[in-house]
Amino acid sequence: MYVPLRSRRRRCAVLLSELLDAPELGLRLLHLAEDTLDRPIGRLVTTDLLEPGRYLSGGELVLTGLVWRRSPADSETFVTSMAARGATTILAGKALLGDVPEDLLEACRGHQVTLIEVPIAVAFADITEYVAAAGSMETGARLSASLVRQRQLLSSIAAGRSLDELADRISAEIGHDCRVITPTGRHVVPGPGELDEATLDVISRRFLTADRTPAVADAGGTSYSLFPVGSGLGNRLTAWVLVIEGDHTEWSRDHVEAVHELCAITALDRARRDEGRLALRPLVADALALVESGAPHAEVATRLRQAGAQSNRPMVVAVAELRDDGPGEVAITLLEDVALTVGPAVVAPGRDGVLVALLPFAPGLPDQLRRAFGRLSPGLVRARLGVGVSGETTVDALAGALEEARFAHRVALSGSTPVSVVTSDEVASHVLLLATVPDDVRRTYTQRVLGPVLEHDRRTQSDLLTTLREFLACDGSWSRAAETLHLHVNTVRYRIERVEQLTGRDLSRLEDRVDVFLALKSL
Repeated sequence: MYVPLRSRRRRCAVLLSELLDAPELGLRLLHLAEDTLDRPIGRLVTTDLLEPGRYLSGGELVLTGLVWRRSPADSETFVTSMAARGATTILAGKALLGDVPEDLLEACRGHQVTLIEVPIAVAFADITEYVAAAGSMETGARLSASLVRQRQLLSSIAAGRSLDELADRISAEIGHDCRVITPTGRHVVPGPGELDEATLDVISRRFLTADRTPAVADAGGTSYSLFPVGSGLGNRLTAWVLVIEGDHTEWSRDHVEAVHELCAITALDRARRDEGRLALRPLVADALALVESGAPHAEVATRLRQAGAQSNRPMVVAVAELRDDGPGEVAITLLEDVALTVGPAVVAPGRDGVLVALLPFAPGLPDQLRRAFGRLSPGLVRARLGVGVSGETTVDALAGALEEARFAHRVALSGSTPVSVVTSDEVASHVLLLATVPDDVRRTYTQRVLGPVLEHDRRTQSDLLTTLREFLACDGSWSRAAETLHLHVNTVRYRIERVEQLTGRDLSRLEDRVDVFLALKSL
């Protein structure tokens, strides 16, 4: 008859070697499997079932009184069952049989399971109580060390230490480099070496799409653990991310706790920075109102300097709008975050409700903005972010630059991608014309010009529209279009002739080609 399974679920960091060294237990090692002596004891399970595997999940230390053993063959059955589920160690009591049988020792050797003999005078309860007591002492010591570390970190902040210094301290303590970034890729705490753009892309995407945090991102053969620093507005788009080289699931408990303490201190530092940023917003709003009202340039320049902008340097105006993704505070926080990547900048809502940022000019700024805002795409579930950017300007021409940016912003929102950044240079073409046309007028125009082609493709799957688009992109070259589409030239000719029949347009005439081109761009 088998004794029902009884298990004690105790998680601790007591090592098996410590258990063997306890003189009050008198345990005797019969067989030592590789890499088990210095392994922390996981769950303690007491059982006398012949096949206990169904109740194990891996890493357990199994205590058994050997009630299940009726014949030598039973030892192989017992060890096979528990080893198959990842249990690592057997503590066998000798009270029932007077000794641990040789067949059990052979089975443990065969399956690389550690076997330990428990003296008759020692009850299994003594072992579980010893492990529990040792675990409690270790937990108490760990909590004490954690409190000391928290006090030291808080004292460092009170003494004026920077967040960078505290991150360096924790990096040295845990042996892994720490840094703090935002989902747009801005470095709050840079760390010992800059992450390249591709790595930042991977980290941002992983953080924004992970089912839970902390998460692990793999980039370029290196693992990075991602810990959120506060949720800001309850949105990962606005959170800070503590990025640490290495996989946190392989770290000691002390190291993980040190990281969480750094997260808490970083959250306090962010709250302090946010308060300063909020205090400047009224000054920024006043400065922008002066720009839009046409106030004297000297007054605008003075107010911009008070708001933190460098009004004596060339600037760029950016207009941004985040649609359908929660409160407007999310949008202004994101725009402020990106603005900080390019230098001293001011951000405030404009008179029409969209956000306006005055940024210091720098070569390649539009590409920098596209990269930063583009990293937010994985986190924009239903929302769309449109950003319009003016050309280079000075404080005495800000009003005109603001209008440029507003036109570009309108074009950006006319697209279908989650994130679109458009510069004023890009709208000096048919794009600006189409952006100013109401959506219903564009749809009507497209249907009148290309409706028969769309219907023909829907019925026959003949790809006339694809061929037409490539033909126009190749400036009407039959051979280039055929090469790009991997078709015979005669096939391209046939399809274009069919388009001309359906639309009533002659694509050799400039006027008809423009009509069809604009209809395609309005799709």
